[in-house]
Amino acid sequence: LQECKIQNSSREYCKIFAAEARAVPDFGAVPEIVPLYLIYRPANNIPYATMEEDLGGPCEQYCVTERDGSLVARGTSEIVLKCCTFQHWVYQWTNGNILVTDMEGVGWKMTNVRIATNLKGYQGLKESCFPSLLEQFASAHQCNRYCSILGLKTLEPPKPKGSKSPSMGRKSAQSSPQLQK
Repeated sequence: LQECKIQNSSREYCKIFAAEARAVPDFGAVPEIVPLYLIYRPANNIPYATMEEDLGGPCEQYCVTERDGSLVARGTSEIVLKCCTFQHWVYQWTNGNILVTDMEGVGWKMTNVRIATNLKGYQGLKESCFPSLLEQFASAHQCNRYCSILGLKTLEPPKPKGSKSPSMGRKSAQSSPQLQK
């Protein structure tokens, strides 16, 4: 249940990110987090299972949390850079309270996402979930050209506040779909 909540919540952030990225010329393709479904199988010894679409190949790791607790981007491909930009965007969108930490997949379709948060009770988590990764991300993230294209600002240590879109602080807020009503 927890995995479904985390992946599907991350998917919702990714949809908003995609809408903002598509409104910006030259951003190109964006990652998509596939939905993860919880199914109930009453006649089975293990009554609950998760299910998602077949991604059609072996998963590649794009952004991962290493055993020592560090967050690492695996390479410099366009997909990896855009996953890092998505991480930056979510971190900024939530004012440093949530970070999508792990992203792997096939092509642009992502799965097995994880989060770090310092929000008590986020998605049913009883405790904070790797809050040290939030601080590490703020100091270690290297902005790339896609961060620049979206107008994301250089990261600072987290300051808990209410959430708002990173694009709202930009001078040219016309690219934000939230303003186009």
